[in-house]
Amino acid sequence: MDLKSLRYFVAVAEARSVGKAALHLHMAQPPLSVQIRNLEARLGTALFRRDSDGMQLTEAGRALFSRAKEALALAHDGFEAAKAVAAGRRGRLTVGYMFALGYAVLPRLVPELRRTLPDVELQFVEMSALTYEGLISDFKVTVGLCMPPLLREGIVSAPVGNQPLLLAMPTRAAMARHAAVPVQKLQGIKLIGLPSLKSENAADASPVAALLRRNQVTVQIVERVETVHSALALVLAGEGFAIVPACAAVGSPPGLVFRPLEGENEGIDVAVCWRRDLDSPLIKPFIAAVRSAMK
Repeated sequence: MDLKSLRYFVAVAEARSVGKAALHLHMAQPPLSVQIRNLEARLGTALFRRDSDGMQLTEAGRALFSRAKEALALAHDGFEAAKAVAAGRRGRLTVGYMFALGYAVLPRLVPELRRTLPDVELQFVEMSALTYEGLISDFKVTVGLCMPPLLREGIVSAPVGNQPLLLAMPTRAAMARHAAVPVQKLQGIKLIGLPSLKSENAADASPVAALLRRNQVTVQIVERVETVHSALALVLAGEGFAIVPACAAVGSPPGLVFRPLEGENEGIDVAVCWRRDLDSPLIKPFIAAVRSAMK
């Protein structure tokens, strides 16, 4: 049984007249009468009783009428839901975000998403430099707020911002007296490192490593940790300094200070990343919301 047959049946039942129902449906009366007779033939029972007051439902007709209206309403809801998802007004968005960006970005991003995508179900997943490639590649997140961008075949990256690099150190450190620390003063210091990003020539391609090479500065990497917050904990424990994105200073524990590096304007790019073969209408409004939140 198709929805068209149910729609014709409900129209006749509500109008109590084939003629009136045909006018409502913008069709001729004879084809509608044929449709009703065919429906009754398929069911093997009469759905209407014809009398002086018009078309009256039989017991079988009344049993079908309530369920037919429900089926049509559900179908309508389904069609509207499909159109809403296709238009990016509904759906589900699983957002991966680098842990370091949490305090700096989410308090502004989440309200912006609630405002611009009010009927979209949101889920948030923490990512690190070691996990974000797998989470995006395996469809475990729809979009990832990545720092630095994930540069891999099959992954699309849309730039949304940049985080300057700061030197994190204990408040008692001598270099804390500088408003901006000369990069040359980093020579020989103990540094808490984040995961290295290997380029094709096997050199560390991370922004921190590039900064040190550019200034011909050599440091002692005493520890490599997975997240910025782990690096800050070790700095606070006196294990060394760390060069971190500026967002790490937001929500950092007391006892730490952050200073810019003198003459260094380059930072770490932030991008929204997703799989190239992911066709979601929610990606474009999500990017717009991130850019608005990061202004």
